[in-house]
Amino acid sequence: MTPQQNPAGDEPAGPTRRTLIKNIGYVALAVGAVAASGGPLVSSLTGQRPSPRSTAGDARPVRIDHVTVVDPRDGSKHVDVSVFVRGGKITSVGGTPDSGASGVRVIDGASRFVVPGYNNMHTHVFQETRSELFMATMLREGTTGMRHMAGPDAILQRRAEGRVALGRDTPGLLAMAGAILMPFNSPTIERVRHEINRQKALGADFIKLIMVERDVFFAAVSWAHKQGMSIGGHLPPSITPSEASDAGYDYLEHLGTSANIWIETSSERSALRAIADTSLALPNVLGHVPFAEQLFSSEIVTKATATTLLNPALSDAPESISVLQRALDTFDEGAAKSLSATFVKNGTWQTPTLSRLRTEYRMDAPEYKNHPWLQMLSPDVQSNFQTTRTAFLDLPQARRNAYHQYYDTALKLVGIMHGAGVPIMTGTDGPGGNPGQDMPSEFQELAAAGLTPLDVLRATTTAPAAFLGRSERMGAVAPGMVADFVLLDGDPLEGVDNLSKISAVVNSGNYHTVAELDETVDRLLAASEAS
Repeated sequence: MTPQQNPAGDEPAGPTRRTLIKNIGYVALAVGAVAASGGPLVSSLTGQRPSPRSTAGDARPVRIDHVTVVDPRDGSKHVDVSVFVRGGKITSVGGTPDSGASGVRVIDGASRFVVPGYNNMHTHVFQETRSELFMATMLREGTTGMRHMAGPDAILQRRAEGRVALGRDTPGLLAMAGAILMPFNSPTIERVRHEINRQKALGADFIKLIMVERDVFFAAVSWAHKQGMSIGGHLPPSITPSEASDAGYDYLEHLGTSANIWIETSSERSALRAIADTSLALPNVLGHVPFAEQLFSSEIVTKATATTLLNPALSDAPESISVLQRALDTFDEGAAKSLSATFVKNGTWQTPTLSRLRTEYRMDAPEYKNHPWLQMLSPDVQSNFQTTRTAFLDLPQARRNAYHQYYDTALKLVGIMHGAGVPIMTGTDGPGGNPGQDMPSEFQELAAAGLTPLDVLRATTTAPAAFLGRSERMGAVAPGMVADFVLLDGDPLEGVDNLSKISAVVNSGNYHTVAELDETVDRLLAASEAS
């Protein structure tokens, strides 16, 4: 087989931009080795004409022979079996079956490994101006399912009408939040209850919270649960992680984003709580100013805050840096284990998005300067990233050292939480204007935190299935499951890098060779550059 032949088909791969995603994977491996050693607010989909939706029933029946199916539920391998797919479902896994009908596509799996499709449980892809392109890159990474973390009203309405542009070339939408709870829409207990009711009526699947007052936070958690909805997200500065968990906050994203988790895991936590600033970054009075939310999501303000959105650490106040440094210097593994036990007791899920945290706190890493991902971005977004990175490089060395320590401690904490049994899922907080927010990078960072290859596989397959209450239909390659799975050229249990050695992807029964996926990315990238 020549380097230009696709291993799971006979289509030529070609030496064009189709190598982009592969190059991103290689950079992810390099970033992982280093770690182990030591968009726009309004979605472009509101202005898009949705492509025709491809249903599972449209997919041609397919049988893939001579593969090893890896079951992440118990880590077992089923060698030299066939996987038969019809109507978007897996109908059998085992000995080579009789196809039973003409028109069945038969694929020689050539001893490759089959794992369930990956799930990106923290994405904002619908909010990106090149959302169709980015969804194609996600599928190329093996992502067949996604949880969208913010859904402006227009997107929720389009989804309710079945007009969101999803199909055979995109991951499936597993769940979507509505508008994020902020001072704009949730300044009081009465208003937050109204907002939760409104989002539920619009079809939001869960509630995401970022920043509200203390009394509003606890009221929001209680009210969301009364409406049968889960709620989670960031930690407001006045709420400790253990308080949030005990109150029933269902999940934390990015370890909460603030210094709260480092104060909680410090041997000097009482003293640090006494001096930490717990005021909101945005004043609560904004919720009483007419059109404040529309103003802050306007194009003018969005452009003005572009660099802040790419790296919020750049806006940290000097006094908060000193508190953060002291908390990191006094990190207490015993306190971290105690907090982990609280998370386990209360079933508080974690999507740490380590690949995102790394782009924020190690933005000066050399591989980000000319990362292949930058080719995917518009010239304006590329410029914003380089401006942001330059600003990070211009920070005093002591402050950058503190941020490096932040990330290194995050790896340590995720390892402690995993060891304690805290449920962890994969998520990238992308794709977007920062390079490195991709699934290969997330796999590498989780491995750097101490998760085994099987642990990482579970974090992207069985864990999301359990979180969503869908273990009977996703998270494994077995009869009756939705036909979302990935063919790999290497054993995923032997090394986490093998999770990104993709030969083919099946989503809702649609079989895609890697060459076909590359061609789709290439076509959409060319169209974006021409527009």
